[in-house]
Amino acid sequence: MRDFYGVRLPTRLMLGTAQYPSPAILAEAFRSSGACVATVSLRRESGGGQAFWEIVKQLGVRLLPNTAGCHTAREAVTTAQMAREVFETNWIKLEVIGHADTLQPDPFGLLEAAETLAGMGFEVFPYTTEDQVLAARLVEAGCRVLMPWGAPIGSGMGLNNRHGLRTLRAAFPDVAMVIDAGLGLPSHAAQALEMGFDAVLLNSAVSQARDPVTMARAFACAVEAGALAAGAGPMPVRDMAVPSTPVLGKAWL
Repeated sequence: MRDFYGVRLPTRLMLGTAQYPSPAILAEAFRSSGACVATVSLRRESGGGQAFWEIVKQLGVRLLPNTAGCHTAREAVTTAQMAREVFETNWIKLEVIGHADTLQPDPFGLLEAAETLAGMGFEVFPYTTEDQVLAARLVEAGCRVLMPWGAPIGSGMGLNNRHGLRTLRAAFPDVAMVIDAGLGLPSHAAQALEMGFDAVLLNSAVSQARDPVTMARAFACAVEAGALAAGAGPMPVRDMAVPSTPVLGKAWL
C-alpha cells in the first residue's frame, strides 16, 4: 500500500463518524471494522460539543478532519484552518461542493482551495471525481493523495464509472488513492481494492445499516479480500471462453 504523506496505515478502511444510532454503537462499529482513520467534521464536533470530541479521541485512530458542507474555496480554507486548531493535525479532507443534488465537487473551487491549503502546510486529501485533468492539477498543487468518488455521497450506488476509475488509477501509479463516497455494500469496497485503490472511505453504508456493528465487520472482511486479490494478480478478462481442462490427451471417438 502506498503511504499517505509519509504515513503507512495498518488497514485499508476509513470510516466517518456521523449519523450513528448512538455513541456506543459508533465506538463498537469502529472496533469491529478495524478502521484506522476516522473522518470528523468541525461542524459536527461543534454540534456535539466536548462529549463527541471525547468519544472520537477514545477511538484511538488517526483523525482526518473534513470541510463537509463548504461550497466555496474561501469557506473551505477557513474551515480547514479552524479544524487544524481543534483537531491538532495537518491532515484535511478537502470538500468543495459544486452541485446541490449530486454533491459533486466543484473542480475550480477545489483546485483553488487545494493550492492555498498546500501552501499553508496542510496535507490535503481532496474529494474529487475521476477526471484525469483535474487529478493532474491537484497533484501539481501538492496533493499526494486523491479521493475520487465512487458515486454521489450517501447514494450506495457503488462504483458508477469503473472504466474512468481504472484509467485514473493507471494514470497516477505513485499517488495514493482512496475511493470516497457512494459505497453501499462490502462488495463495492472489495471491487475498489481489486482495482488497485489503496483504501476506501465510507460512512452511511455502516451508520445507516440495520446492524452497524456487523456491517462494519463485513466491510473489514471485504477490504481485506479485495487487497489480497489485487496482490495475487487477478486473471485477465477475456472475450471468449477458455477451457480449464486441456484438450490435449482427450480421447477421440
